[in-house]
Amino acid sequence: MNKIRYQKLQEIQTLEFTLVELNLYLDTHPNDQKALREYNTYGKQLQKSRAQYEAMYGPLCNFGMSLSQYPFKWVEEPWPWDM
Repeated sequence: MNKIRYQKLQEIQTLEFTLVELNLYLDTHPNDQKALREYNTYGKQLQKSRAQYEAMYGPLCNFGMSLSQYPFKWVEEPWPWDM
């Protein structure tokens, strides 16, 4: 597999993990402004990273969660979970 592709996917997974943890924390500490700022900052980073990945390698999700270029890219392998 392409090393850059793998690194980009790892970056996305790291951001997703961070956001899950911050989300869980904010569930019990909804007034923590610093945590909320971090959550929003990481969320923007994730959106940017996902857009970059999908522009280079195709969609990360199907069923309308990610748009596709022509021809339909979802059928191209490897799929994100296969890496």
